[in-house]
Amino acid sequence: MRQYFCERLNPNFGYFYTVKNSLHKEQTQFQELEIIDTEEFGKVMLLDKITQVGEKNEYLYHEPMVHPALCAHPDPQSVCVIGAGDGGIMREVLRHNPSLAVQCELDPAVIDACKKYLPEISQGAFDNPNCRLQIGDGRKYIEETDDVFDTVIMDMTDPFGPSTMLYTQEFFQSIKNRLRDDNGYFVMHCESPIARPVAYQQILKTLKQVYKYQHVVYIYIQMYSVLWSIVISSDNENVPNISTDEISKRLAARGIENLKAYSPEVHHAMQVEYPYIQELRQGVDALPAITDAATTFQDEGAYEQADVPLRLEEV
Repeated sequence: MRQYFCERLNPNFGYFYTVKNSLHKEQTQFQELEIIDTEEFGKVMLLDKITQVGEKNEYLYHEPMVHPALCAHPDPQSVCVIGAGDGGIMREVLRHNPSLAVQCELDPAVIDACKKYLPEISQGAFDNPNCRLQIGDGRKYIEETDDVFDTVIMDMTDPFGPSTMLYTQEFFQSIKNRLRDDNGYFVMHCESPIARPVAYQQILKTLKQVYKYQHVVYIYIQMYSVLWSIVISSDNENVPNISTDEISKRLAARGIENLKAYSPEVHHAMQVEYPYIQELRQGVDALPAITDAATTFQDEGAYEQADVPLRLEEV
């Protein structure tokens, strides 16, 4: 018999992949963590039974989370990564040679498990002398630190549970307060405009209360099986306006090569929106922003149903 992991992206839509066996499973202080071995993705990390990262094609997510913003910045010397305990984002950040790269991870068990079972993703990033590991609440760190950053990149789980308070207007403002100047960027994923269009809209609405611009890049992520979105928020328009020639020069000057999901041409192509997504963005103002006092997304009921996957069914 083959085992299948089935995950719903909303109550009516989802995907599956086959599973060989479970390599590691534990209940951490914050969540259920499991590493499974699969035919399609190789090793995969699940948090609370939700797919987070897999070996195969992980660059489809990690490269666009980093390079569009850092290439648009003239000199990204200090970067903060919130979440992303698998190390893939930190790996890509370090390719830009920052003098300081802070990694904030709430759950140390995630880093330990990924270093042991998924070292191919971090490729030693956590041991780099320019990486400063900050174990604990990323929001608390941002609100209390004196560090300033050229870019903050947040890669967190979906907007419920441990990540609930990372999606609020107040926290987005705290991040802005830690950006060095108007050249700075805040990068985060903003869900799928197909599977979770309301969450996509409300994240953009919340960011709009704090930052002048929200530049969105759209990518297909195989391990999530859907069109995904990443939003780069700022008070400047460098992301859409930087030329392909300038991106090429910056990549070369920083010694970055052999990328698989990002290039100077792809930088601009990822920002082109389908007409239906333009319509979604036109409806953003009609929805409420997410605040510390009102953390509920309007499709929260759908989340509650969607994120209880059919676990390792035998067929």
